Amino acid sequence: MAQKTERRGRSGGRAGNARRGSARAIQQMPWRIPTNVDRPTEPLDDTGIMAIHDGAMRILEEIGIEFLNADARRIMRKAGCTIDGTNVRMGREFVMEMVAKAPSEFTITPRNPARQVKVGGKNLLFVNVSSPPNYWDMEIGRKVPGTREQCGNLLKLTQYFNCIHLSAGYPVEPVDVHPSIRHLDVVHDKLLLTDKVTHAYSLGAERVEDVTEMVRIASGLSHADFEARPHIYTNINSTSPLKHDDLMLDGFMRMVKRGQAVMVSPFTLAGAMAPVTMAGAVAQSIAEGLCVIALAQFMRPGTPCIFGTFTSNVDMRSGAPAFGTPEYMRATQMTGQMTRFYGLPMRASGVCTSNVPDGQAMWETSNSLWSAVQSGTNMVVHAAGWLEGGLIASPEKFVMDCEVLQQIQRYMEPQITATGPDDIALEAIREVGSSDHFFGIAHTQERYETAFYQPFLSDWTNHEAWELKGAEWTAQRAHRVFKDILAEFEPPPMDEAVREELADFVERRKAEGGAPTDF
Repeated sequence: MAQKTERRGRSGGRAGNARRGSARAIQQMPWRIPTNVDRPTEPLDDTGIMAIHDGAMRILEEIGIEFLNADARRIMRKAGCTIDGTNVRMGREFVMEMVAKAPSEFTITPRNPARQVKVGGKNLLFVNVSSPPNYWDMEIGRKVPGTREQCGNLLKLTQYFNCIHLSAGYPVEPVDVHPSIRHLDVVHDKLLLTDKVTHAYSLGAERVEDVTEMVRIASGLSHADFEARPHIYTNINSTSPLKHDDLMLDGFMRMVKRGQAVMVSPFTLAGAMAPVTMAGAVAQSIAEGLCVIALAQFMRPGTPCIFGTFTSNVDMRSGAPAFGTPEYMRATQMTGQMTRFYGLPMRASGVCTSNVPDGQAMWETSNSLWSAVQSGTNMVVHAAGWLEGGLIASPEKFVMDCEVLQQIQRYMEPQITATGPDDIALEAIREVGSSDHFFGIAHTQERYETAFYQPFLSDWTNHEAWELKGAEWTAQRAHRVFKDILAEFEPPPMDEAVREELADFVERRKAEGGAPTDF
């Protein structure tokens, strides 16, 4: 491994949590929320949109969705839906009336208000990897169960990179912490190591209530102030085909009652958990998502909701999930059209099937990330660090993905496509003419430092220079950057009284047993 090198960052303040004025692991772009300046890619015509909408509505009206939570069924019965055992059917007029109550844009404010994010509109938010049970890095060299230390290191990357805007669940499951208290330890770590918007798993009452209380304490808010606007979000997945889990619905409804942001992401794999046709898979996912958004709006009109797409296909030879495929990309674009039809913010993902941070990992992830951009997605979950279809988290992959995320962010900056007189640069062209070059003229010298994207990981040298520097492949460089970031990382500040109150809450809940694990 090549020796650690020193590079200085361009951005001021505490960007990336490096010491002010000290050597920094990388140069990175400053914190900001990208605006998607492009028109979305729309593969469906109006007839196609209405066909998928009608298909989704007919699923809800004629076939129904299994709601395994009794409280959710009681609420939907009160709303006038047809209940048959656990099956819930609802009319399209009711669904559309409820969905229309959901805001198209809203903000989520974490413990550091400077990290507030706006969801919806043309905003494009990137979120770290969440929930893989396993970990891989180049030092270990093999797939291993996740630990709390590894989870903490990935949280440090989440905080450090300015292109990561929210912190999802556990970036790797810390299998060395008992499930009954895992949420307490990991969210405690997260709130100390990050100051970005965080997430609560909807896995029953105790986990949701504990995590929302910890975020409230860390934010220094009263209960009333906490519930007055979103400070945290949750995500639930349908159990495709056509089913919503008891505990997930329980957590989802608790978040709705407290005025927090909720996301529903049907996990529809065409050919296995959904029809083999992408239109059928998208229609099923729309039905599975809209039914619980309708539940949220009936419970609390105006609840901030996000529709998540996770429609891809399986490898029909093995049955394994495949991500970043042409079908995945088109399904994401199609779902983007549908969410705009319903007036909802949309979530997509940065995903791949590769087992290590190699070429396959990056082309599949790049496909999925750019399909999110093309679809008009507002939030990209698993944007950095995902491998093996979500079964592995990798710090090298995290760093490599952040290079791509920064390039997407740069791509969106309006100065690239500016067309003013200085941008057309007729006088510069006149000065150079046909016999000189542009390197030394004033127009170039005034702009060269910021004219183009500057990578922190890509190597743009020729082969000979690359060999002289140690001939590091991309993943090797990413591993070195990961280690450099850990060496210089400083957690964001937290008031000592808040820190003590948070620690006291965690210890009390541990003493009470945390969350039940036997159901």
